Parts: sequence; structure tokens; C-alpha cells
Amino acid sequence: MRCGAPIATILLLAVSVTAGAAVRWNDITKQPAEWYAGAEARAVAASLLQYQTKEGGWSKNTDMTSPPSAEFLADTALDHRAPTIDNAATTTQLHFLAQVISAQDDPAWRAAFDHGFAYLLAAQYAHGGWPQYFPLRPGYYTHITFNDDAMINVLTLLREVSLGQPPYGFVDATRRAKAAVAVEQGIACILRTQVKQNGKLTVWCAQHDEVTFAPAPARNFEPVSLSGAESVGVVRFLMALENPAPEVVAAIEGAVAWFRAVSIHGLRVDNSPGADGKKDRRAVSDPAAPDLWARFYELGTDRPIFTGRDKVIRYDYNEIERERRAGYSYLNTWPAKLLATEYPRWRAKHKLP
Repeated sequence: MRCGAPIATILLLAVSVTAGAAVRWNDITKQPAEWYAGAEARAVAASLLQYQTKEGGWSKNTDMTSPPSAEFLADTALDHRAPTIDNAATTTQLHFLAQVISAQDDPAWRAAFDHGFAYLLAAQYAHGGWPQYFPLRPGYYTHITFNDDAMINVLTLLREVSLGQPPYGFVDATRRAKAAVAVEQGIACILRTQVKQNGKLTVWCAQHDEVTFAPAPARNFEPVSLSGAESVGVVRFLMALENPAPEVVAAIEGAVAWFRAVSIHGLRVDNSPGADGKKDRRAVSDPAAPDLWARFYELGTDRPIFTGRDKVIRYDYNEIERERRAGYSYLNTWPAKLLATEYPRWRAKHKLP
């Protein structure tokens, strides 16, 4: 796939690219403001432009602090180069570009940002949701994707653009207006997909069918369920809205009540290696342990469920295969901070009774 910027511009920018950046890719948007005006940031920007796809988005799980190899650019069959919003792809690149543009404007960076911004808008369904991949790929990738905060990352970026918040102050009024419309549509989709059980609002599945809006499965170990993880990001996004509508307030209150109702007491995740010295992870009884939440809860019963690559639903975490126990997060404290501090602050801010 070709970059969204002219090749001549890329080559000109790439002159300053060194063998690699000192800043890690995972920290690329977390640097001091002055860093984005420096040579290293310019080098990373030149590298990043070479990874941009013709659609405008970027692929995932790739360190883009160094330029792609000639072999990488020449191989159009590489599946992992498909543009996506999964694993913070595209939103990370756009946020970084906005930071360098704000520090030192450049037409090539602006063009790349505009192309990526257009990609996010084009990827949105008419009902407001986002698929994991765009252009669409067959399979669970077409579902409305809350998994790993994919849709929430997009909505957060677009909301900041619409408000002209740093580092997006350079974005023109037309694009800001488009971002605002996309955010409103996204909020409508969030409210439409919130699961109601026994007449009460609960939370969300990690993905929802893009046609029926019903909870939908993804990989074999990601079943239809209520999410104790991804739903936290959804609630945080809703709580960030300045003037929440009554239905948004109801969505937050319903989700918080559900989080409180399904917390797991007296259980701790033990990361001790197995008898063979290899990585393992088990749930053990511990009355003094802080509350935990499961990533997956059974629809209708709210029972924590666990499944490995065999797709078999189990109710005991320790019964799934070791590879998944040690390689995937099924139990954690995801909503703890939300319940303890963020939600009370939100209620106080909006003077809710």
C-alpha cells in the first residue's frame, strides 16, 4: 500500500531519519511538548508517513519509529498492513502528527493528518459505530468494536478535534464540524448497544453486530458476553461529555450499578510460575484481596465466564488452558478507579442528587 503523501515529499523528509528513534513507539504521544519540535520527532514523522496506507489509516502492532524496509513496502500481500483502529492504530498516528504539527507545521504532515482524519470518518457506519477494519474484512472484524477501546479511541480523538483542544487547534472549522457530527452519531450508537436485562441498563459487549446491534463474539476465547473491561472505557467517554443528556446520565448510572453488582470478592490472580518454571497465572482464594471483575459475564445470569481457544464456556478460570490463562487478561480491577473516584467526581460536577 502506498503512503497518502507524495513520494518525493517522503524522501525529502526521510533524509533526517536515523537508524532508529530513542523514544519507544508505545510512548510516542507521551513526550514533553518541546520534544515534538526536535529532530527526533521530525524523523519519526518522516517514518510514519511511509507507513500510511492509500486509504489513509495505519496498520497495527508495528513500530513506526523507523522507516519500513524495502521488502515491507514491496510486499502488497502482507495482511498485517491493513488499516485498522484496533490496538490504538490510526488514532495513535494521528495524535502524534497533531503534536508535531502543533510544534512545527509542515504541509506533508498536514496532508497525512487530513487523509487519516478522512479515513476515520469514512470508516464510520451510518448508525454511528466503527468496525475494527476499514475497508471491511469478512468475519467479526465488521462488528461495532469496543474491544481494546477501539471505537472509544476514535470518539475521544474526534471529540477533542471538534472542541479544538490541544494538539488539534490547527484543524479547520469544517473538519471540526464533521468531527462533532461523527461524535453525536457515535454516542447514539453507544446508547443503542447498551444491554438491558430485566428492564435495567447494564453495560456493553466487546463487540456488537453491526446490523442487529446484539452482543457478538470475536475470537474463540472472546464469547458473547457483558464486558467488565471494555465497558469501563465506554463509561469514561460518556462521563467526559460536558453537558450529558438525560439518556447519557441513565447509561452511566446503569453501568455503574452493574459494575457494583458483579464485583468478585475474595479472589486474587497469582502470577507465580508453574512447577516447570514457565509462566502461569491462576485464581486463588484470598479474603483480603481487592475486588476483581471478569472480562466476560454471561448474558442473563451475570456469572463470570472463561473460555480458551476451544470455545468451551467454563465458570472456573483455572480450568482454561495454561496458554490462555497466562496470555490473556480475564480477571482484573478495571472499574475500581472509576467506582472509587471518577464516578463520585462526575456526580458532584453535575450536581446529581
